[in-house]
Amino acid sequence: MNQDNLVVDKIKAGFPDAIEEVMDFRGERTLIVQPDKLKAVCHLLRDDAALQYNFLSDIVGDDYLPEFPRFAVSYHLYSIPQNHRLRLRVWVEDPDEGPETVGEIWPIATWLEMEVYDLMGIRFQGNHSLRRLFLPEDWQGYPLRKDYPLGYEEVQFSFNWQEIDAKKPYAKD
Repeated sequence: MNQDNLVVDKIKAGFPDAIEEVMDFRGERTLIVQPDKLKAVCHLLRDDAALQYNFLSDIVGDDYLPEFPRFAVSYHLYSIPQNHRLRLRVWVEDPDEGPETVGEIWPIATWLEMEVYDLMGIRFQGNHSLRRLFLPEDWQGYPLRKDYPLGYEEVQFSFNWQEIDAKKPYAKD
């Protein structure tokens, strides 16, 4: 049995309704997990002797505006003994009521969750260290959200490059 199928089978055996969807794309497996089951699934993935996902390499927030739920949080896991990668994803309807922290499972998660909070505004329940890391404490908004204003300069694309180019300071020469 390959590792991808073993992971799904073990999760379904322990938590039958935890997995909403299984997606395979370019050799990578992503499991969409119920938010209320995320922490239990993470414990299983780390502690099961056949799985041993002992390394959380990243946590990423995604903004799917105008879709609903708008946000998703992805957890990139790696099993060093099994040499296997896995991505867990949970949908987030309200960024103020984000997923439960996995900091007690993988301590690096506390830091990674702070990064997602700082740039996307997704709060992780139980993480009492959430604060700005990259931006000043008085910064308004979350710059990686799709509705965040870009500033005073319009973005230049192939369809409008001449119009934008004419507004550049060097165009006045």
